[in-house]
Amino acid sequence: MDKLIIEGGVPLNGTISVSGSKNAALPILFASILLDSPFSFLNVPHLQDITTTIRLLRLLGVSCENEDHVVQTEPGHLVPEAPYDLVRTMRASVLCLGPLLTRLGRARVSLPGGCAIGARPVDQHLKGFEQMGARFDLEGGDIVGRCSSLRGAHIVFDMPTVGGTENLLMAAVLAQGTTILENAAREPEVVDLANFLCACGAKIQGQGTGMITIEGVSSLEGETYTIMPDRIEAGTFLAAAGITGGKLLVQNCPFAELETVINTLEQLGMDIRQTDEGVLAECGKAGLHGTDVKTQPYPGFPTDMQAQIMAMMCIAKSSSIVDERIFENRFMHVPELIRMGAQIKISGHTAMIRGVEHLIGAQVMASDLRASASLVLAGLAAHGTTHVRRIYHLDRGYERIEKKLNAVGARIIRAEQ
Repeated sequence: MDKLIIEGGVPLNGTISVSGSKNAALPILFASILLDSPFSFLNVPHLQDITTTIRLLRLLGVSCENEDHVVQTEPGHLVPEAPYDLVRTMRASVLCLGPLLTRLGRARVSLPGGCAIGARPVDQHLKGFEQMGARFDLEGGDIVGRCSSLRGAHIVFDMPTVGGTENLLMAAVLAQGTTILENAAREPEVVDLANFLCACGAKIQGQGTGMITIEGVSSLEGETYTIMPDRIEAGTFLAAAGITGGKLLVQNCPFAELETVINTLEQLGMDIRQTDEGVLAECGKAGLHGTDVKTQPYPGFPTDMQAQIMAMMCIAKSSSIVDERIFENRFMHVPELIRMGAQIKISGHTAMIRGVEHLIGAQVMASDLRASASLVLAGLAAHGTTHVRRIYHLDRGYERIEKKLNAVGARIIRAEQ
């Protein structure tokens, strides 16, 4: 198991590039189960979750090759079982449920794992599949689904769910008739999945809105598709410029999809502008100052940027408030930031942060993916040395982040714990 050793206090300056989106790549790769032709996926990030997905696809019968950010798939003899040993490590594994049901009429998928940031039930997925004609049993910790064939239905989600929208979207493209997903998730990654499916012959309208209409087709095929850039990695790099007092040109940055994050960073005191070469980000002359943030489904402020923004608030000149409304257990980075000298108080789903002059390097432990990024940012800004342990969480969502940051002036060493 590795850790990162960070010597803080160095402004980051230079050019840094954003990799392909993990949260877009995972459902799109699982959608390869639906394809009747070989396919090449471009701009795929090199991450542990991608490696796990490819292993799972191979076990499910899809031939996969992964080299230099290109994943090539080829249809094979599909099998309907996703084993516990793989699914337990990655929540997104449940996204094979819809493609398997619509292709085979049956699927057995272990209840998913992933980051321990709170309850993320799959009841919205199952309710939607049941409306399309599937039936489910829980057998030995596995979700077992069966259907003669899936039929189009009008499905209204109790709340917007990214995974539920993606799972039912994939199932509906080969289902009989028309499916309407109401109160659907509007995240850019959902739009990217829909755009990929349309490129393969699916008939989808309304992606990016709260109502998506899918007319089932008999088959899907295509040749290539390029995964969108990772908006959360991009947001993390923008925050890195601000928290270190540096200046970064962030290339391959999805500016429009980051509008709410960029507005919040500007409220914190950053200067951010789009140029022909990329997005230029730096801390304003007045330094960082406090602001308030409330996490919400897209297009609101993303919960996946909450921990990184909080790290910045820790050294802002005034107080800030973070209202976490997506996950009930997403303040696990707070005790670690406090170890570094931050002044934070939690009351229910609200964190109150009083900015300090500087953070102090310490031994800290990551609890989840975005908490890891928060602690790296804090370490970059801190006086002294910070050891961030359990970075296997970080490796699930950031492609060798220390190499990218070192190239713009950071002093980070990866070492064994």
